[in-house]
Amino acid sequence: MKKTTRFRQLINAPEILMLPVVHDGLSMMAVAQAGFKATSIAGYGSAGSVLGQPDIGLISSTEMLTHYANLIARVDLPVMVDIDTGFGDVNNVIRTVRQVEQMGAAALFIEDQTYPKRCGHMSGKSVVDVEEYLPKLRAALWARKDPDFVIMARTDALAVYGLDEAIRRAKLYAETGADMVFVEAVTSVEEMRRVNAEVSVPSAANMIEGGRTPFLTADELQDAGYAVACYPCGSVFTAAKALQNWAGYLKEHRTTKGFASPETMMTFEEYFRFIGAEDIREREKQFYDK
Repeated sequence: MKKTTRFRQLINAPEILMLPVVHDGLSMMAVAQAGFKATSIAGYGSAGSVLGQPDIGLISSTEMLTHYANLIARVDLPVMVDIDTGFGDVNNVIRTVRQVEQMGAAALFIEDQTYPKRCGHMSGKSVVDVEEYLPKLRAALWARKDPDFVIMARTDALAVYGLDEAIRRAKLYAETGADMVFVEAVTSVEEMRRVNAEVSVPSAANMIEGGRTPFLTADELQDAGYAVACYPCGSVFTAAKALQNWAGYLKEHRTTKGFASPETMMTFEEYFRFIGAEDIREREKQFYDK
């Protein structure tokens, strides 16, 4: 089955889709090995991984799409990607959608922030007029070749204009043809339920540790009406903290002898297996052992 078809079936299934968001190849491998049915790559962690910078629009489209392509090629999972505001006008959107589809992604989302955009839970956001966003959404829908390729429309209007405007936009984006919608940074369970009661297509929730949205379990999100639960920051938060701890210990103690443990570090052999080197060595034998 095509990855696009698998992803579309997952978002339309009765059970909520848990969608951990990865930031690099190692986090992609961890999610795949954990047994998740699908995953996502987004700008927040990618900016940190590729540039060591916050998600404030600094990463270029070329850097981001190259990063996405490398990760998508590594696993046999449906992957949704983030194309921010589309990297330009409708022509840029068309090119980006086709690049993303060609690299093997199963879905993407495009948002209505102004450029340069900010992380959805940062202050100081602004959004474009609906009349500026809708041509990009129409262009994205027109550009896809595979009808099962999922396009999600994201609105950040709640933080700028309030819930009524965010829902109005979400409904309009659904009417325009978006397969999914995402109202970012809702602040209460009541807002969650209202979004899902008024919008006719599947919707996604962002679960950010320390973010503005109530941090619910997947079951609670499903009860609130969501089709997808995204976890956009956990992988990069976890990796950054672990690296800080490792670097700080090494600097202070001039060795990691007391730091290394099964809870803090893999062994050489464990990493060898985790990263797939063992399988590669076995694969090589068919070419050399003749």
